[in-house]
Amino acid sequence: MATQAKDTQAQSYPTHPDAEKPRVRGDKISGERYWSKDFAEREWEHMWKKVWHVGGRVSQLEEPGDFITHEFKHESILMVKQEDGSIKAFFNVCMHRGNRLVSVDEGGVTDAITCPYHGWKWALNGDLKWVLDPEDFSKGNPCGKLKLKEVRCDTWGGFIFWSFDPDAKPLLDYLHPIPELLGNRDIENYTRVVWMSLRVNTNWKFASDNFNEAYHIPSVHPQFMPMIDDHYSTTIFEMYPSGHNRMIEKLQPSSRTDSKDSIEPLWAEVLSAWNIDPESFNGRAQEGRTALQKARREQGPERGFHYATKLTDDELTDQFHHTLFPNLTLTATFEGLHLFRTEPDPEDPNWSTFDYWYLVPEVEGETEVATLSGMRPYEEAERETGSYTDYKAEIAQGDFLTQDLALAETQQRGLRSMAFEDAYLADQETRVRRFHEVLNDYVEGRR
Repeated sequence: MATQAKDTQAQSYPTHPDAEKPRVRGDKISGERYWSKDFAEREWEHMWKKVWHVGGRVSQLEEPGDFITHEFKHESILMVKQEDGSIKAFFNVCMHRGNRLVSVDEGGVTDAITCPYHGWKWALNGDLKWVLDPEDFSKGNPCGKLKLKEVRCDTWGGFIFWSFDPDAKPLLDYLHPIPELLGNRDIENYTRVVWMSLRVNTNWKFASDNFNEAYHIPSVHPQFMPMIDDHYSTTIFEMYPSGHNRMIEKLQPSSRTDSKDSIEPLWAEVLSAWNIDPESFNGRAQEGRTALQKARREQGPERGFHYATKLTDDELTDQFHHTLFPNLTLTATFEGLHLFRTEPDPEDPNWSTFDYWYLVPEVEGETEVATLSGMRPYEEAERETGSYTDYKAEIAQGDFLTQDLALAETQQRGLRSMAFEDAYLADQETRVRRFHEVLNDYVEGRR
């Protein structure tokens, strides 16, 4: 029987017309789905083979012949820029005897991709164009007969997407309504300045659960409470028929703290950066949000933030969290876009790969950009990577990635306990159960 959660949407935001009330069936969320190899295999067969995957950024492919690869489970996908500027995606495997064609994350060729085993040459469009000793094939010269096996490929927002399913929905239909919700931001022109790929001892679904709620912020990320209002009464929660979700949090001191009207150093720093006197809002700290919107609207263009003229007042300050089923989160702020992607380990469901990208819009006159490692020139920041072990030491300094991932590992161990039978969720965590119900729809053949 379906259950109706309390509607806690903040009325200051317009609700998207496709948004559904937070209604769920109440499907059980057992621990087994986080560690069972059988369940992981069902996810692979019935869900991962049907959805769209983010493979990279269009900006990584500058010239015809440039390529990137994306490892997913036991497969490898090869994305190649074509002579006409389009992008095609193929299984990264030679159709001769199954060798991997390329073994690097990115690179470039002039007019052909050459298999390192027997030297077969494949054109950028996947056609076989040269083999050694073509006269020695009793079935005839394979050139003109064989092609690389292609997978669906499309782009949106400067991201390259691919899908195993030849009958998958068109990309924009699959993503709906997320492109519309992010339409003011021109993210196709954003630059990726941070890319961290982290192998973590937890199931891939932890991140989807984690980014579908803000209930954990006071315990896990208390450093954000002076400037992010995590309380459900001021937060908007939307769920869409596609299985995607949105959550919007106001940029203002948290309503759940006793000191919500006082100016904490972090909030004072944010206001001061836009020539707002923090002391003028002492005793009414949350009202600083409106002043910040006005300041960014007026001062943004002269500081090089020309995109400020395209944003709504709420977009000038607040955090817009979009969770795209099954494994992608796009968090949009005034300063940039945070992308979180989790993917399953090829063999062990207790492990996964967690990717964090940070993308920023162009700021006129700026040559450096702030990254997790400090200020970096744009061209250097695009190449920076990190690992989870590098960031474990940052917990005390408030590194939000490490705070989340450290909890992920302890939760994965707890989910193996026979004592855990189902999650007992607050209404503000309804999107967590909704995520699992959409997953069940795939695994059980309803999508």
